[in-house]
Amino acid sequence: MGRQWGPSMRVAEQAGCVVSASRAGQPDAGSWSCSGVILSRSPGLVLCHGGIFTPFLRTGSAALTRTGTAFLPGDSCSDDLRLHVQWGPTASSPSARADEELPGLCTPQCASLGLDPGAPSRARARPLQPPRPAKLLLLLSCPAFRSHFARLFGAEAADQWHFVSSAPDDAVSEEEEEDQLRALGWFALLRVQRGAAAEERRGPTVTVAPLGAVAKGAPLLACGSPFGAFCPDIFLNTLSRGVLSNASGPLLLTDARCLPGTEGGGVFAARPAGALVALVAAPLCWKAREWVGLTLLCAAAPLLQVARWALAHLHPGSASLSVLLPPPEVGAPRGLAPRDLGPPWAAAAVLVECGTVWGSGVAVAPRLVVTCRHVAPREAAKVLVHSSTPKNVAIWGRVVFATQETSPYDIAVLSLEEDLNDVPTPVPAGHFHEGEPVSVVGFGVFGQACGPSVTSGILSAVVHVDDTPVMLQTTCAVHGGSSGGPLFSTRSGDLLGIVASNTRDNNTGATYPHLNFSIPITVLQPALKQYRQTGDLGGLRALDHTTEPVRVVWRLQRPLSETPRSKL
Repeated sequence: MGRQWGPSMRVAEQAGCVVSASRAGQPDAGSWSCSGVILSRSPGLVLCHGGIFTPFLRTGSAALTRTGTAFLPGDSCSDDLRLHVQWGPTASSPSARADEELPGLCTPQCASLGLDPGAPSRARARPLQPPRPAKLLLLLSCPAFRSHFARLFGAEAADQWHFVSSAPDDAVSEEEEEDQLRALGWFALLRVQRGAAAEERRGPTVTVAPLGAVAKGAPLLACGSPFGAFCPDIFLNTLSRGVLSNASGPLLLTDARCLPGTEGGGVFAARPAGALVALVAAPLCWKAREWVGLTLLCAAAPLLQVARWALAHLHPGSASLSVLLPPPEVGAPRGLAPRDLGPPWAAAAVLVECGTVWGSGVAVAPRLVVTCRHVAPREAAKVLVHSSTPKNVAIWGRVVFATQETSPYDIAVLSLEEDLNDVPTPVPAGHFHEGEPVSVVGFGVFGQACGPSVTSGILSAVVHVDDTPVMLQTTCAVHGGSSGGPLFSTRSGDLLGIVASNTRDNNTGATYPHLNFSIPITVLQPALKQYRQTGDLGGLRALDHTTEPVRVVWRLQRPLSETPRSKL
């Protein structure tokens, strides 16, 4: 992952663990598991997701939705709850040495993956510490997270969103789905039983980034165990990179890709190196039955504030633990929303409303915005353009040009009545480099509620016709509402193109957010320059008269080398 991520990777892997819950004396009753973060090794304090505790709540999951409830004591769960925590070797542990023979696979289920426990020891999975018993201290949630979640995903929007650990069409009982939703913003603080070896108590100290310390678009490292306690030899502390895509108070989104079982896993920053930013609240989510490709997080700092307060008020024996929780990183900015700290080029993204249709756009001049035709399809139509940074403004304008529906280039140009003051004009790129890191900025997912979202990826393909770039393909997550938004080079901040679409399977109706297409800015730049200087739309009109090879590319078709013949 490069030199930038070395310290964060070490902290994430040393802090990561998996937590299992089961019923005493009832092996056939099943078990529940999730990921967790070791906050402190002496004493062993672990923070994990609260969803695995809903089957054990004495009064049922409805206790999690009572108004004003921020925490529940450990005895809210039944007496037959048994907890175990498992983690990998610490950096100082003798079992971490590469020359030591490794144990076999830790769970019988690993055999179902086709893995051979009798294989030579050097080919076996990494060693793990044995699972250790733990005690539930308290269940806790962040009231601000729950408030922002209700604002963004509740009311009329609730029917569009799906957050359980299964696809919308999977068979999940209403009771199971309701339990998962109620527990979505809840986490659990555990204490691992004493008696661990000295080397297990050593390890990097986890520091916590204060809310607002990490900028939108900043790189993040997620560390969790897919499928929970299933085969931790293979899946424990799996890493995934992404960026902070958006934020609403302590409710954060990242495009780091996580799987069921990573709930409760830690999300760490590159700077400050290894600072714990958040915990995974929901690894998968769908909107309007389409996979969004974003992971829902809860900021760690406000969670720990609740934990300190709750420990101090539970009973005298637990009050002393509150001072042992990791403090926030000193010196980080406070009270500053991530939307105000994003990369400067992201401020060029604007939201465009045309009647009942809305989408994204990019300001290419103080009074000139480019978007997609399907966002603003009618020339002379009035539009309202919203800029979120550096301050919220709304300016009226009109569509001065829109390509015809027969044109392969889905483009519209808007002229505004006033300048977009303080909105930076991006530098158009002159060249494209496959494999370079890129970012898409747009108003998909939330619209204007949280400002534009940032998703990261690479420029996976540059499609040429007659040595001229005519299509850019990226792996950034692109959603409905992102159309017309800018595609930037993450390294230089140069404007590479205009997002036109993601990919849909016409046979199944499935949408793939991580395979999408943009119009290269080099296709538009000469015509935009001509219009700005002379008011002449001739260059833009030429986009309606492209060659057939360009049309074939944007129809996602391959020209036939010869006319097919019937086999009859």
